[in-house]
Amino acid sequence: MNWLTILCGLQLLFCILKPGICSAADDFKSRLDGSVLELDESNFDSAIASFDFILVDFYAPWCGHCKRLAPQLDKVAPILAGLKDPIAIAKVDADKFATLARKYEIDGFPTLKLFIHGVPVDYGGPRKPDLLVLYLKKYVAPDVSILGSDSAISDFLEAAGTHFPLYIGFGLNETVISHLAIEYKKMAWFSVAKDFSEDAMVLYDFDKVPALVVLHPNYNEQSVFYGPFEDEFLGDFIKQNLLPLAVPMNYETLGQLRYDDRKIVLTIMENEKGEKSQKLIKLLKAAASANRDLVFGYVGVKQWKEFADTFGASKNKNFPKLIIWNGDEEYFSVIGSESLDDEDQGSQISRFLEGYREGRIEKKMIEGPSFMDHMKSTIGIGAVVIIVFLVAMLMLIRSISKDDDEPRRASTRRDIDHGDSSDAESSDSENGARKKED
Repeated sequence: MNWLTILCGLQLLFCILKPGICSAADDFKSRLDGSVLELDESNFDSAIASFDFILVDFYAPWCGHCKRLAPQLDKVAPILAGLKDPIAIAKVDADKFATLARKYEIDGFPTLKLFIHGVPVDYGGPRKPDLLVLYLKKYVAPDVSILGSDSAISDFLEAAGTHFPLYIGFGLNETVISHLAIEYKKMAWFSVAKDFSEDAMVLYDFDKVPALVVLHPNYNEQSVFYGPFEDEFLGDFIKQNLLPLAVPMNYETLGQLRYDDRKIVLTIMENEKGEKSQKLIKLLKAAASANRDLVFGYVGVKQWKEFADTFGASKNKNFPKLIIWNGDEEYFSVIGSESLDDEDQGSQISRFLEGYREGRIEKKMIEGPSFMDHMKSTIGIGAVVIIVFLVAMLMLIRSISKDDDEPRRASTRRDIDHGDSSDAESSDSENGARKKED
């Protein structure tokens, strides 16, 4: 008798003893038709047990963000249901079914949790339909995929897509990279190729094994690491290659930079799509390849003026200009190398880096509130809660000082969100103080 027979027997016995749960599970599986399942306290556990992967949206009917998210989930549900490893989508009114909300520590709306074989994992990725699908596929994938042939490598690359960097260990044991693959699972794909041809070595541009190849399909970049494969060196290579050599600054990459403690060489240009700018970006990539202790990024004023203006772009329009940014409130200009002219920009970049390393710098502070607006899109909900709490306290103090004789009114998240109220809503006001939206 093998293990499969034993498991089937146990499942049959469980269904005999608990027929209601088994029939509910079968019912849920039959409904994996691309629609969003509605769950409550009576069927939640059955739904979680029915699927290997199920994304649950804990929402509140009064929450504006929840209302905007709902059609996005409706859109991706049939796509996720049709994957090789299907992902179901469900929703729970956490305001109504408070027991479930407390059980899963739901303190903000909407909250997305991905249940992987019954184990809940917080989903903190993007929520736009196309990116949501990409990120969820990444969440449910193996930490390290094992590839046994050239065709398996091609299939892996096709399935992974082009959004994330891809690491392939040729002739490398999966245990060497497994812990790092878990650490960076949400940011990259990891695999090891156990068997491959010489054609694969030519295609992926390595000439000996073991080798770890990283591909950035969106940027047409790849790098090879031949060791040593100790944690320190291997970890540095993986971390430094999570981003392309020259990083275009946008909301997504700005968020990714929060996990990188390297200083950023930021080039501010008039239009990053221009012919001269494209040539400059190639020079930045060459400089980045030789200076892996720094991140090289660029932004066009035309593409993201508000971000560029936090570094004084509107005051000094002598583009392109170079600065060193610490990723926070400070940045540094290099005295004598504040901007680049058109002649021999490669040598000018080298002089800028030399001046920075020799300490010929001038410290400056970012300007205006717009920088904080950018960072709010990348910070966690905890900071938002603090802000909401402080505003609520100021409003309370103001209300008390205005009229001590009037009964105090409790302001709930419902009032903030929609400006309406009802007897039913006011009964929940004591709970409303702790609710927050992301």
